[in-house]
Amino acid sequence: MSAGKMMRRIVNPDGVDFDKVGVNEAEELHAQTYGLCSDKLMQFAVVFSALIHDVDHTGLTNAELDKMRAPVASAYRHKSIAEQNSVDVAWTVLMDGRFKDLRACIYTNEQELARFRQLIVNAVMATDIADKELKKLRESRWDQAFAESAPVAALDMDQIDSDRKATIVFEYIIQASDVAHTMQHWHTYQKFNRRLFEERYLAWLNGHAGEEDPSLSWYQGEIGFFDFYIIPLARKLEKCGVFGVSSDEYLNYAKENRKEWEIKGRGLVEEMLESCREKYNNILEGSEEHFREEDEDFIDM
Repeated sequence: MSAGKMMRRIVNPDGVDFDKVGVNEAEELHAQTYGLCSDKLMQFAVVFSALIHDVDHTGLTNAELDKMRAPVASAYRHKSIAEQNSVDVAWTVLMDGRFKDLRACIYTNEQELARFRQLIVNAVMATDIADKELKKLRESRWDQAFAESAPVAALDMDQIDSDRKATIVFEYIIQASDVAHTMQHWHTYQKFNRRLFEERYLAWLNGHAGEEDPSLSWYQGEIGFFDFYIIPLARKLEKCGVFGVSSDEYLNYAKENRKEWEIKGRGLVEEMLESCREKYNNILEGSEEHFREEDEDFIDM
């Protein structure tokens, strides 16, 4: 479930060929998807944002970068550090002379350029799910746009601006693509969960991820991630109504993966831990030697 796949399911809902449908049907589909199905710039922005949202990522969280007093932390005023850095690095590359032809395909005037950049910034910032203020703002906007009192099809489009809905759905698509492995087949989920575990374990070995071995909380952390973020996100994708029957796939996979992780997760954590210990044995030995030296210094005192 890549960002491109999700956008195709909006652009081409239920196999509809937009080149063959009538004007009235095209307008109805346009309204049903809040304009996403016919907004080419936004469609490309989704895929481009998914491509660049982790550019130059160090494997460390924003909190860890801040604690380390990394130069980028102060440069971005301690807010969405990695995300802002990714946007700036990717944008600098895009503006390089080598990509003049690509830029000409993306936008044709200053207004389109400004809108494209705003879409990219909004999308990448939406992947900072640890920022409580941003999370609260997104939740508030969602509640205002998709009222619980009526199904999406019955909402008065004169009262709730379609562009605002499109922007909200756009941001949630990016969030979903950022954690897409959790809403796909179990084997895909496990493949990327292992990679993330290794990244966090290596950060811990290098002294950048707190004092506690991440394996100690990984099992329960994944369950909490499914319960409080992944499954609610999948339900939002279902509720917004732009994916049709495809939205069931995301939610069902998320629930099934959560269920299977609850059964198999503890054993898998042990396997991942053993694999990392074998792979990074030299770092582990160095860490143990460091702690022994600290203990000896303490005894000498």
